[in-house]
Amino acid sequence: MIQAVLFDLDGTLLNRDASVMSFINDQYDRMHQSLGHIPKEVYAERFIELDRRGYVWKDQVYAQLIQEFNIEQITMENLLEDYIAHFRFHCHPFDGLQAMLESLKQQGVKLGIISNGKGKFQMDNIKALGIERWFDAILISESENLRKPDPRIFERAMARLNVLPAHSLFVGDHPTTDVEAAKKAGMIGVWKKDAGWSEAAADYTIDELDELNRIVQGLNAYID
Repeated sequence: MIQAVLFDLDGTLLNRDASVMSFINDQYDRMHQSLGHIPKEVYAERFIELDRRGYVWKDQVYAQLIQEFNIEQITMENLLEDYIAHFRFHCHPFDGLQAMLESLKQQGVKLGIISNGKGKFQMDNIKALGIERWFDAILISESENLRKPDPRIFERAMARLNVLPAHSLFVGDHPTTDVEAAKKAGMIGVWKKDAGWSEAAADYTIDELDELNRIVQGLNAYID
């Protein structure tokens, strides 16, 4: 049977696009004195381009924004500190997140998160979503000194949960870093569709989180 379901965080549990846009709008308004010479929509669009869906840390994003838009009244360090301090207040979950987690726990499934990123920052976001209590293991790359797609971080997570790869699902939005990497570690790969990619070589594909319950129930009918 399925012993565990492990998840990526950004773009899988956390609706990162909505969260980032909410934060950008708030930061721009709060720092209007320093940023107001830039049209908000222009600033937001360029931030999102430079951010590259979260794969570029914000020190680089803000340094580039300051250079391009001649921002003089505030520093990169000020903007970065503000991002670290305030992003958690803008964390938006995907629909049905908590109901899905509760349903899986009621089925006796262990739950885990494997996320690339900064340790405290990602934990703050997990806590902001109100989901920490459901998880039996949370691995964040900075704290583990390992990053997806390195198979060792998947193996470490399964060891902590004391589960077998063939009886474990990994759910993520990135076709390579999440799905392909998890499958190489022997897990069942589930792709949560993302507009940034057209396809993934996944065992299962979902549009919404609540579809996981059907997948787990179906697999448990066939896996001993």
